[in-house]
Amino acid sequence: MRSAVVLAGGHATRFGDADEATADLDGEPMIRHVVAGVGDAVDEVVVNCRDDQRADIEAALSGLDTRFAFDPVPDGGPVAGIRTGCRVARGEWTFVTPCDRPFVPASLPDRLFDAAEGDGAVPLVGGRPRPLSAVYDTTAAVEACETTIGLGSPSVSDFVARLSPVTVADPVPERAFDEFDAPTALCVPRDQSA
Repeated sequence: MRSAVVLAGGHATRFGDADEATADLDGEPMIRHVVAGVGDAVDEVVVNCRDDQRADIEAALSGLDTRFAFDPVPDGGPVAGIRTGCRVARGEWTFVTPCDRPFVPASLPDRLFDAAEGDGAVPLVGGRPRPLSAVYDTTAAVEACETTIGLGSPSVSDFVARLSPVTVADPVPERAFDEFDAPTALCVPRDQSA
């Protein structure tokens, strides 16, 4: 079984009072683009978010098959979100991606699942690792998150340093990793970014 965890629990301060996960992009909530995009590559999608986001995100994902993993401490950062999401995920392998990368294609998790060895597979795109759109051994990811958080670090690089994933060079075009983390970024039409 293959899982995906979509990280949506952060407070995107550049969005003001709005929630980036449900921000409109091409007439649909941004998180809907993400879930629909990766859904074909996995057996389940787990959305990690804060409890106060649930109603809006459920509405945004109406008709899509998803499960939820709520952060016990709101806005603990991506490492806390990975831990919470992977605790709920039922797959041996889990593709982790943030809700502000709406153009990540299903071919990315497919390629990474196929390549995964050791503790997973991290894409190396434009010479840079992209650990927040990567596949991890679910159990190993939870353990690495717990150690990282237990040592007082919120750092994704510290989390990944506790794992032994393979890297996969340029599995998809670099533009698939564009982040839409501010309202002005949402003005880019989908067909120009894909």
